[in-house]
Amino acid sequence: MSSDNSGSRVAGANRRYFPPGPGSVEITKPESDNESGVRRGSYCKDQLCTEPAPGIKTVSDILEYGARVHGDKKAMGWRDVMEIVEEEKEVVKTIDGKETKQMKTWKYFRLSEYKYINYIEVRNNAVELGKGLIDLGINRGDIFNVYAATSPTWQFMQHACSAIGVTIATAYDTLGESGLTHSLNEPECVGVFTNAELLPVVTNVIANTPTVRTIIYDGKPSTAVLDKLKDAAAKCHHEVKILSIEELQALGKGKPDIPAERKPKAEDTCCIMYTSGSTGNPKGVVIPHSMICGSLGGIVAMLGHVFVPETDTFLAFLPCAHILEYIVEILMQFVGCTIGYGRIKTLTDASVRGCLGDLREFKPTIMIGVPAIWETIRKGIITKVSKMGSIKKGLFDVGMSVKRANVPVLTGVVDTVIFSAVKDQTGGKLRFVLSGGAAISVETQEFLSMALVTVLQGYGLTESCGTVCILPPEFLTYGPVGIPCGGTEIKLIDVPEAGYKAQGKIQQGEILIRGPSITKGYFKRPDLNEDPTVFTKDGWFRTGDVGQWNEDGTMSIIDRVKNLVKLSGGEYIALERLETTYKTSSLVANACVHATSESKQPIIIVFPHEVHLRDAIKSSNAPNLPSADSDLHKLCDSPAVQSLVFKDLLNVAKKNGFKSIETVQGVVLGADEWTTESGYVTAAQKVQRKNVEKGFKDQIAACYKAAGN
Repeated sequence: MSSDNSGSRVAGANRRYFPPGPGSVEITKPESDNESGVRRGSYCKDQLCTEPAPGIKTVSDILEYGARVHGDKKAMGWRDVMEIVEEEKEVVKTIDGKETKQMKTWKYFRLSEYKYINYIEVRNNAVELGKGLIDLGINRGDIFNVYAATSPTWQFMQHACSAIGVTIATAYDTLGESGLTHSLNEPECVGVFTNAELLPVVTNVIANTPTVRTIIYDGKPSTAVLDKLKDAAAKCHHEVKILSIEELQALGKGKPDIPAERKPKAEDTCCIMYTSGSTGNPKGVVIPHSMICGSLGGIVAMLGHVFVPETDTFLAFLPCAHILEYIVEILMQFVGCTIGYGRIKTLTDASVRGCLGDLREFKPTIMIGVPAIWETIRKGIITKVSKMGSIKKGLFDVGMSVKRANVPVLTGVVDTVIFSAVKDQTGGKLRFVLSGGAAISVETQEFLSMALVTVLQGYGLTESCGTVCILPPEFLTYGPVGIPCGGTEIKLIDVPEAGYKAQGKIQQGEILIRGPSITKGYFKRPDLNEDPTVFTKDGWFRTGDVGQWNEDGTMSIIDRVKNLVKLSGGEYIALERLETTYKTSSLVANACVHATSESKQPIIIVFPHEVHLRDAIKSSNAPNLPSADSDLHKLCDSPAVQSLVFKDLLNVAKKNGFKSIETVQGVVLGADEWTTESGYVTAAQKVQRKNVEKGFKDQIAACYKAAGN
């Protein structure tokens, strides 16, 4: 099953801040026939990184460093919600086979301009909150849960806890009652910080969380919501204190300095970060301060030259409970970039009223995101281009050709004349973006790098503090996830059932990692911590991902061990890799590839891209197609529409050179959006494969039957 996915070198990417030669080097020879030697980044081959600067050993050190070094520079910005605008629209739904018209209310936000605080103020806010927690009786080593949306207050509370030697446990703000209960009870949290909007969920679980004795919230809950919470707390068998974040800060003002014995040590646990839980209850990854500093040290050693603190601005909108957002925000605080907080719902102008969306208002120079976001942006650009006149559309196509050819003089002209309107939609100042969380398709990475901004990839896990590999500009290619970060070393081991050889002509195998930025275990999970298939006896963590070393020392992710399925013909296919490619179809918003050992080829379950699907129906002359204006459920149930989508997916397979066993033999269309609430995706936007299979069980069976399986 060997393949060369080394990617294509991007023209013009010639600057080098690395030693001549490949980006990673082998520092030891293989110890057995079924594994590779150990590799490190060429820039840190003699010693792995343990801290971003001398003396920075804890997150608390980073807070103090920011105030000392960056001072009155803008640190964080946010927008207040000035008004919620409600608009009613008529929608058509099919209920019991009949079309029914209903009125649906849509909510839009009118937001203020960005308001800022500087690095000294961030430090002072956090310290005062920390002293307030001490006043409430929160002890060193206690665990405090942060169940809140991404915002400055999330960072204030995590820094407050760090400053007084308290561990935080994270919880996605999309968690329901059962998930929140688990993340409060397993670590025996003494308190929880949350948002006013989430207080009803806290109210419903407080009786079942016996260790929680403090609730802190930001925002302005209604009197009814607050009274209901107080009533629920009063019924608990122990006292539960409820304070706003302003009240907590007032408690800490004027109090004595934080005692030296409360300050954290490098080996102390800073965070128990719960994974998004694609199967079963989420696992709590134990992250000590030393692990965060090792991760930051590796990033700074590799990418420190890329940042321009004087002008760089970072738009934060992913969940801070996701390791990628968490570590990048701390990185930005260390290097001195300004963080502007946004919301996924208010990123673009289309989701606000009477103001600009976060992107055009804040004008970021740096962004991070998961592939689902970049796919959405790519398809949004395609939609705009398709609605242009023939002349403008032709110019866009010519512009893409010029960028691919890297014609020196014309490239700048194309950016200014043709792509400026596209770039303006993101504020017009983006320098680069980083994609992580899962593999981005080569097509999407190339398209956005040409039309919008350079897209770098990264590869990491919660267990690696988000950093295993990052693709620096000097090694920019489409496909690879980068070279090893400075806090990590890597080796590969064979995956014999799929034909991956760690010592093959092209080195391929399961990725094993160790180093200062790698966790030593999960919270209260001896079953996993003592399992040699998870943590080896000689200190390696087995990621379950299949990687490949390329000639330039970069790594490509080519498979996931758990997502390898053996078909009836005896060959393996990689479901996740196929999904990444099939999602590049303009008709697909999200997808899950499905296969069993009894099937000859996979099938695919698709949530369609509604706008593109309706446009495709309008422009198609295929027989028996329903009206493009029909209800989406009716469109998805139509065999003619299914055939239209299926043919487009076959074209994607052909374009990407898929073998017959990788080509889908049927498609199932579902009209309901895949959300965390539906259970079809995690908070990190990864497909919940088992839930999709369960939700579409009957349609999947019918699809296989129709295909002759």
